[in-house]
Amino acid sequence: MTLTLNQRIQQFYDASSGLWEQTWGEHMHHGYYGEDGTQKKERRQAQIDLIEELLHWADIQQAENILDVGCGIGGSTLYLAEKFQATATGITLSPVQANRATQRAKDAGLAPTSVAPSASAQFLVADALNMPFADNSFDFIWSLESGEHMPTKEKFLQECYRVLKPGGTFLFVTWCHRPTNQQSLTADERKHLEDIYRVYCLPYVVSLPEYEAMARSLSFQNIRTADWSTAVAPFWDVVIDSAITPASIFGLLLSGWGTIQAALSLGLMQRGYQRGLIRFGLLCGEKARGEGQEARDVGVVA
Repeated sequence: MTLTLNQRIQQFYDASSGLWEQTWGEHMHHGYYGEDGTQKKERRQAQIDLIEELLHWADIQQAENILDVGCGIGGSTLYLAEKFQATATGITLSPVQANRATQRAKDAGLAPTSVAPSASAQFLVADALNMPFADNSFDFIWSLESGEHMPTKEKFLQECYRVLKPGGTFLFVTWCHRPTNQQSLTADERKHLEDIYRVYCLPYVVSLPEYEAMARSLSFQNIRTADWSTAVAPFWDVVIDSAITPASIFGLLLSGWGTIQAALSLGLMQRGYQRGLIRFGLLCGEKARGEGQEARDVGVVA
């Protein structure tokens, strides 16, 4: 029986998240190596630095009710909840990730209780295209490297717009391909992307200008974008080095073929950055104050 995309994503992260945590810790995302990508730093510190640099870039100085879309095992969710002394909710398709994140929240003293602490985090298994939240629920939505998994990019942005409070901020960071306004993707580039899609359970990716057009069609305000490919590209060199240690190799053998295939294909992302095909795109936007209606439907952006 053919698995749906969501089932394939779930199984990929159910199988691989334990090994990633063992090797890299709680943060399942790129690291930041300085604007020019030349800073040398401990790998986990680079991941924390990415969070801080993103918050600085988006000018996020406070938040009360945070949504982390594609939360992994709760690394960013718990970090943001503690930093802002906020209530945070993380969603993922993986029950293994949600359960581990919930345990990590308990261990950190951030689990929700009847006597509400100043900071707390909860984790749910939920589809980002059909979120179980009321309109206008969150004043800050954080999506770090999950948008590439979304089968309908427009619907994802629309759903984030719906649950964002008027005046709230959406910070979206995702894998993109290069802009195509000057030159269409070549057959070789399309083949390279398709190989990445297959290994990492991605339906497709689009360019950052396409995301910006989608956000504008949804009436996001104060939209800003940036390409941080150079700053994060060294991450894949470090991941490849970490994958060839004895402990990692043993963990791969226990994690199943999907995780092994992803590890064997790390060079696809490394080469994608080197040739300028893969881009690390940032988009920040706000929902207009006083706007309570749901986001309107949007068409496909060409």
